Amino acid sequence: MPIPLRMTVFWAVFRHVDRMPVMQQPPERIRAASDARRRLLRLPTASLVIGRRHGGTDVVDREIPAADGTPLPVRIYRPRDSAGRRLPVVVNFHGGGWVSGDIRQSEWWCSTVAALAGVAVVSVDYRLAPEHPFPGPPEDCYDTTLWVSEHADELEVDAERLAVMGDSAGGNLAAVVSMMARDRERPPVAAQVLVYPSVDLVDALPSESENANRPILTGKDVANTPDVYFHGTPADRGDPYASPLRGKHENLPPALIQTAEFDPLRDHGSVYAEALRAAGVSVRLTNYVDAVHGYLSLPGLMPVARQAVAEAAEFLREQLRP
Repeated sequence: MPIPLRMTVFWAVFRHVDRMPVMQQPPERIRAASDARRRLLRLPTASLVIGRRHGGTDVVDREIPAADGTPLPVRIYRPRDSAGRRLPVVVNFHGGGWVSGDIRQSEWWCSTVAALAGVAVVSVDYRLAPEHPFPGPPEDCYDTTLWVSEHADELEVDAERLAVMGDSAGGNLAAVVSMMARDRERPPVAAQVLVYPSVDLVDALPSESENANRPILTGKDVANTPDVYFHGTPADRGDPYASPLRGKHENLPPALIQTAEFDPLRDHGSVYAEALRAAGVSVRLTNYVDAVHGYLSLPGLMPVARQAVAEAAEFLREQLRP
């Protein structure tokens, strides 16, 4: 199936409006480019593309402390009228190549998952590179997940029914947090939802060249981002907490992995599914054949986003049931 026409037209227009592709900037210009894109997505008409908050949810904004005491903004979604009920909980990590993005871009996805799956969703604004390079983002995401588990009573959630999810760089972070929780023996993570995740920052996979010039994410974006993510650090790109494909996969939680046919990261999802299965982990892998990278942030353009969110909600209901 071809890329939907409306997506092709949108991308042709957006490239002329977005003059500073975030992930193709040198480190010193990343924040300015990211802020410019954020302003575009806050225009009133942007909701026609990125979707609106689900009407069946209640939302609370607050801050929680990272391990070093830095306050991290979080946005908490609950199904409408669920106060007083202890719900399963899902911690969400947004995409953006570890250098861009915020919790607002996940608003449609997180609120819809909360409403459809009957769960609380905690979406975190982790600190970004290059100002906070690796291992900063995964540590912030782990700290948030641990905090949610330790404050389950306050949040009216069930710490024994906790999952993680994320898209793109956020999918990488969800996979990494699952590893961290296993290695550090807390908190218990019951499931992981990885949407077009990046799992190897060392070797290029075939889809990166096959889909190098597709909408939203290009091969050049994929190639440039690690330099910013590791900016000024001696870290090894093969570190399992950066490239989860290169870690040990035994005793990780069941996974739903979604990929997009016209995505440079498509093969990352499939090879990670193979690695998890080889380690005895239950995996559901779905490749959306008419989709591009970023579909879950573009429900107004990509009808497949609604199918994907329904699949994610079904998976979470199944994995987090009492």
